[in-house]
Amino acid sequence: MSFPWAKKYEPTNPFMQWLDQRLPVPRLVYDSLGAGYPTPRNLNYFWNFGSLAGIALVLQIVTGIVLAMHYAANTQVAFGSVEHIMRDVNYGWLFRYAHANGASFFFIVVYIHIFRGLYFSSYKAPREMIWLLGLVIFLLMMATAFMGYVLPWGQMSFWGAKVITGLFSAIPLVGETLQTWLLGGFAPDNAALNRFFSLHYLLPFVIAGVVILHIWALHIPGSSNPTGVEVKSEVDTVPFHPYYTAKDGFGLGIFLIIFTLVVTLAPNALGHPDNYIEANPLSTPAHIVPEWYFLPFYAILRAFTVDFLFIPAKLMGVLAMFASILLLFFLPWLDKSPVRSGNYRPLFRIFFVLLLVDVVILTICGGAPAEEPWVMISQVASAYYFAHFLLILPIVSSIEKPKPLPNSITEAVLGKSADDGASAGTTGSATPGLQPAE
Repeated sequence: MSFPWAKKYEPTNPFMQWLDQRLPVPRLVYDSLGAGYPTPRNLNYFWNFGSLAGIALVLQIVTGIVLAMHYAANTQVAFGSVEHIMRDVNYGWLFRYAHANGASFFFIVVYIHIFRGLYFSSYKAPREMIWLLGLVIFLLMMATAFMGYVLPWGQMSFWGAKVITGLFSAIPLVGETLQTWLLGGFAPDNAALNRFFSLHYLLPFVIAGVVILHIWALHIPGSSNPTGVEVKSEVDTVPFHPYYTAKDGFGLGIFLIIFTLVVTLAPNALGHPDNYIEANPLSTPAHIVPEWYFLPFYAILRAFTVDFLFIPAKLMGVLAMFASILLLFFLPWLDKSPVRSGNYRPLFRIFFVLLLVDVVILTICGGAPAEEPWVMISQVASAYYFAHFLLILPIVSSIEKPKPLPNSITEAVLGKSADDGASAGTTGSATPGLQPAE
């Protein structure tokens, strides 16, 4: 969004003037992350998770490049090369654990970022494209994480690859051919490992490209905020720097402290012990599970146990698993409420909490054995998940009576009297950094 009160980049140093005329990178940074980018003054710490996701992506790319220098994508030596990294490479254990746990932390940050968007309806006009690009990033993350999980070539890596690629065989007519094409053979072997390694190395750079588009799309309408009310004047905003760089820096510090504690004290807490056993096609693990961040979708996949007419249960499970993500692309048009923020939608807030509980239940069911009562619980939870988006959300948006919205962001922060005083005038005399009243 073009804010008339935004500060313009005016370099004073002769070298910076010369550079700005030929390669205006400093201007781009200033307009995107500096004082030239006004942001709503009332953003809370849930808005930190966008920048934290970017930091997590950089962490994964850097550690992944180092690991790729020592990894061998060959089924005969892949498991041994990972052990070589852990035991013989200087600080190899640190890079390996940082990369493995970095994936989990990346998903934690992104899941919080997504649910923040769901609660504050950040997918609504004029920010639909930001939401859609974010979901594309999420899908690319899932593909990258799955292929990365295969690379250590442990028991869970091999059998996870076999089970997940086997899902494509459920597709009528072309399923078996598609599965063979993905694996480069009839079972996970050298061809599959090489393909997965190549794509796992490539896709993070594709994600980085889509992240740039995501940020570009964000800068057109500007950031959303906890009230859902759009920026109306200069007093509604503060410069991104130093206000939100400092706030993001504090959040990053907390993130790195927790991340460091996990990597150094509990590096295997989020992994599976069977992956420290070398892959054996002749020995099936007692309980095959994906990484924890895939468990809700795995529960939806396994919820279908009975064929329906001519549609096999396996195919319905695959379609439901993919549909659980794809329906999020239609959220901007399913939720017709004119109010964005869940803070002003009491009925919506109740069902949002139920959705959170439902996702937690799906996660538990995804990690549990495929037996009763877990199968029945996952069926009920899966049904509620789809009902929430396809039935409950449209109905709630039609019948709900929202609370009154503030007239502006400033009124929500400082109170009505302060907003009345600010609206009398002026854009230049207001103080953007005025602190909220206690």
